[in-house]
Amino acid sequence: MIRSDEDLTCPVCHDIFTDPVVLSCSHSFCKYCVQKWWKGKETRECPLCKTVSGTVNPPCNLALKNLCETYLLERDQKLQTDPEDLCSEHSEKLKLFCLDHQQTVCLVCRDSRKHIDHNFRPINEAAQDHREKLRKTLKPLQEKLQLFKQIQGNCVQTAEHIKIQTQHAEKQIKEQFKKLHQFLQNEEAVRLTALREEEAQRSKIMKKNIEALSRDIAELSNMIKCTEKELRAGDVSFLQNYKAAVERVQQRPLMDDPKLVSGALIDVAKHLGNLTFNIWNKMKNMVSYTPVVLDPNTADPELVLSKELTSVRSGEQQQLPKNPERTKFLCSVIGSKGLSSDSHSWDIEVGQNKDWELGVLGDVQMNSRLQSGLWRMMFSNSKLSVFSTTDKEKDLPLKKQLQKIRVHLDFDNGKLSFYDLENYKHIHTFKYTFTGTLFPYIYTENQLPLKILPMKVSVTVEKHI
Repeated sequence: MIRSDEDLTCPVCHDIFTDPVVLSCSHSFCKYCVQKWWKGKETRECPLCKTVSGTVNPPCNLALKNLCETYLLERDQKLQTDPEDLCSEHSEKLKLFCLDHQQTVCLVCRDSRKHIDHNFRPINEAAQDHREKLRKTLKPLQEKLQLFKQIQGNCVQTAEHIKIQTQHAEKQIKEQFKKLHQFLQNEEAVRLTALREEEAQRSKIMKKNIEALSRDIAELSNMIKCTEKELRAGDVSFLQNYKAAVERVQQRPLMDDPKLVSGALIDVAKHLGNLTFNIWNKMKNMVSYTPVVLDPNTADPELVLSKELTSVRSGEQQQLPKNPERTKFLCSVIGSKGLSSDSHSWDIEVGQNKDWELGVLGDVQMNSRLQSGLWRMMFSNSKLSVFSTTDKEKDLPLKKQLQKIRVHLDFDNGKLSFYDLENYKHIHTFKYTFTGTLFPYIYTENQLPLKILPMKVSVTVEKHI
């Protein structure tokens, strides 16, 4: 059995035999190699043993030729095969998979001592089984990758939404400050005008007083000057004119003493006293305060909030990023500030809205686990009802459609009450020992807005005794 290409190598060219011939001494060579070896020599001797050949054209070694051709064909096939598909130990094609060693083997490996009594599978079957196992192992990673991509996409959307929120908030801030600046400018103009009007009025009075005093001074000065002239005259002339001078002085009635004008100065205290407080007190007419401000980050994408975040209505679906704060209850929004103690009230105008819910949302302990708790009053299909996570739904009598509702939360005493604001009539009260933090809750699927009504703003001054 031929073990290697050494058995098929020509001793002259050291390559695989080409058209091998056999000499009388039984040594074989390439036909071309032996002819070249004999060229120019007197005797035709064997290149190896020097035995003289008796023929010029030695016969073809057909068996050796067939072996060489077969060997070259197999070698070419192996060269065309991926090296990874060949056994590193035997250079044979890997056709089997050892289940015991979990490795690919060739047919020679299968019959070796190393794999005695082992179980084998054809490579294609083993590959199919292992591919399926790998797919199952890979599936959680693929799902995890998909989740990461989804979260990344949402983060990108959130980053864009942050810019939109900033632009919107900046616009609102500028508009509000523009109103405040305009108010302060108008107030400044009014107060400066009042100051200058008072200045003009008091200056006019002082001008009249100055002019009257100037006339009196001029008259008195002229009389005094004339009299002093008589006093400087000679004795004869003085005595001759004395009687006329005395009469002239006596005929001039004695003027009252001039007096300073009372209240002539600017009433500075009126203009400057508590100036900022007075402006602030007046400013309350242009500002409003609502006890509940809605949080747009919690609103369902189908809800539209007003610019002031004090009213909500149903609208077209918006493309908003997913965020943990957004309420899981459809068509709802909650207040931006949580309530965890004391008493709180807020009034809501429902108007002609025919589909709404009002109440509070928080956490409640049920079945040894924490879940979202909801206490609310609902109006739908012309029916009024109340429902909570801890109580069954209950219908309430309704004589007329409600327009304005007051929601009152007494956290410490565990009461949530609803009132008809138009006649202050009590509607319903939930009783529950509240814990944690509660948030005002509003739900609507109607395009008519639900409005949180502003509270009256007043400025008071505390008197210290």
